Amino acid sequence: MIAVEHLSKRYGRHPAVDDVSFTCEPGTVTGFLGPNGAGKSTTMRMICGLTRPTAGHATISGVPYQRLGNPGRHVGVLLDASAQHAGRTGREVLSVAALTMGVDRSEAGRALGRVGLNAAAAKRRVRAYSLGMRQRLGLAHALLGDPSVLILDEPANGLDPEGIFWMRGLLRDFADKGGTVLLSSHLLREVEAVADRLVVIGAGRVVAQGDKDELLATSGTLVRALDPEALDAALRRAGLAGTRATDGGVIVQAGAESVGRAAAAAGVVLLELRPAGSGGLEQMFLSLTAGESVQEAVR
Repeated sequence: MIAVEHLSKRYGRHPAVDDVSFTCEPGTVTGFLGPNGAGKSTTMRMICGLTRPTAGHATISGVPYQRLGNPGRHVGVLLDASAQHAGRTGREVLSVAALTMGVDRSEAGRALGRVGLNAAAAKRRVRAYSLGMRQRLGLAHALLGDPSVLILDEPANGLDPEGIFWMRGLLRDFADKGGTVLLSSHLLREVEAVADRLVVIGAGRVVAQGDKDELLATSGTLVRALDPEALDAALRRAGLAGTRATDGGVIVQAGAESVGRAAAAAGVVLLELRPAGSGGLEQMFLSLTAGESVQEAVR
């Protein structure tokens, strides 16, 4: 289990993370989402003891990461796939890690096989690995100590579609066996496919969290008008924040009645007015992070 309680991190006057709290329960995959610069990586680094928080704290299985005895046996971490010794082979990287964790060195070969790196790949120097191969090696390292918790930041970067599908199955299997997974990713559709719970962060603060299905069922109202500019003006006058959806409509964090009344008062002809939940995670993400740099985050 991961428990984050009122975590904050300031760099000078800039609040990178501001009073963030959430939990990740055993048997679940938690998707940790937000635009670039929203504070996801900083939060994960604080959980793993790599960045000192300005306020608040985080625990893994009830203990701060720094106080875990032999942490690799409790939590597997992949925050940066490039942070590996480029001059070692894949097998050497895992063999050294096995010695550090007190794991039998034979587990290195098993871990490589588990992530789809064959004998030839195991003998290659890491500098010759593609990004996707480095991601797989990083996952092997995270799994080597047979941990109960995984903390993964963008683990699908560099993976081809087959690799992404494979990773989804691996994480789902890990959670179904009682493991806890915290997964940060810009691949929203993949997160939607594997996650049980969602934590959405924007400008350093949590803007939504909870069961995935419940959040997707209550993600605002989608409205489309004959005159889009007149609709935008009507929403502004009514004090309703709207953000443009990928299909040309506007997602508003308000009920359909409030949106409809604002349009009627302005004489705006509506073509569509319905709950936005059916648009899935992408539309929810856009609506919750309105005003953030989301264009790079939605793929």
